[in-house]
Amino acid sequence: MMAAESAQTLERGLRLLRLLAEGHGGRTPTELAGELGLSRPVVYRLLTTLQAEGFARRDADGRVHLGFGVLMLAQAVQPLLRATALPVLRTLAERAGATAHLTIAEGDEGLAVAVVEPSWTDLHLAYREGSRHPLTRGAAGLALLALRAAPSGDDKGNGGDPPLRTSRGQLQEGATGIAAPITGLSWLEASVGVVSFADLDVATVGPLVLTAAEDLAAALAQPEPSPAQPAG
Repeated sequence: MMAAESAQTLERGLRLLRLLAEGHGGRTPTELAGELGLSRPVVYRLLTTLQAEGFARRDADGRVHLGFGVLMLAQAVQPLLRATALPVLRTLAERAGATAHLTIAEGDEGLAVAVVEPSWTDLHLAYREGSRHPLTRGAAGLALLALRAAPSGDDKGNGGDPPLRTSRGQLQEGATGIAAPITGLSWLEASVGVVSFADLDVATVGPLVLTAAEDLAAALAQPEPSPAQPAG
């Protein structure tokens, strides 16, 4: 009985955090109670615990926002995200002959969390992990804005495919980029792309970028394997 109640409390707390993550303007406890289908006393108890742990905060108007404690969890996720992305990016870089990268959205900026350069080209663009740029500049950022602009529940376009975005000389003079958003993951705003000093043929490289975005989305959506059961 105690375990069931604890699991229910945890589930409610996670639902509350997801709801806060969806709203940039914050919500009142009454609004949270209505959207979650819970009583206000239950919501207040959940908020008290989340605030004590730094995962929720209230502003001067009493509206509830995500707390800065969530940033620590996000930073811990980045190495796992990078490890999952590297094999996909390596394949993309080798096939496209261009530097491949995974970019995530942090507010109004894009952050490159994983970069792989091709091994066989004589000249390729060096793109540093940790690089930041406004979402309004560069193919990766434009792909993220396309993801944000997609109607709720419909993060694809162009006949069912994620939209491709291209750029030329926006982040570095003479560089061209092609990127596509990673779709189907409500917890992640990210794009996959390539950048090169050579002209990139969208008809040839675009499908490679789309395939990489789909492969990475599938890899990140995989559930954790269940522990092996002892033979009995």
